[in-house]
Amino acid sequence: MSRQLGQAAEQRACAELQRQGLRLLQRNFSSRYGELDLIMQDGAELVFVEVRLRRDNRHGGASASVSAAKQQRLIRTAAVWLQQHPQYATVPCRFDVVGYSGIETGPEMEWIRAAFEAD
Repeated sequence: MSRQLGQAAEQRACAELQRQGLRLLQRNFSSRYGELDLIMQDGAELVFVEVRLRRDNRHGGASASVSAAKQQRLIRTAAVWLQQHPQYATVPCRFDVVGYSGIETGPEMEWIRAAFEAD
């Protein structure tokens, strides 16, 4: 899938989450472990958001594509971000996944709050 489609999905997810009351802190934070698509604040909670895009739901949809290995990379990257932003060190965190599936038919958004936890 093209990078352009991925960026459009991230933009769309960000706008929808902001409509739901979340506040954007940073986009596309990279470390040697990977990238965090969106870092947002939901009230007193810090939210690391992974945005996924799939053409269809044949293999479980976009959200199902976040494997255990991908989760570990996201957790490690979040730890790096927290080290660089110590003001958030004591803030509760969660990992959300926003998935868009069915590009050809008009993508439907699935938002899974607290999709996985750090060990």
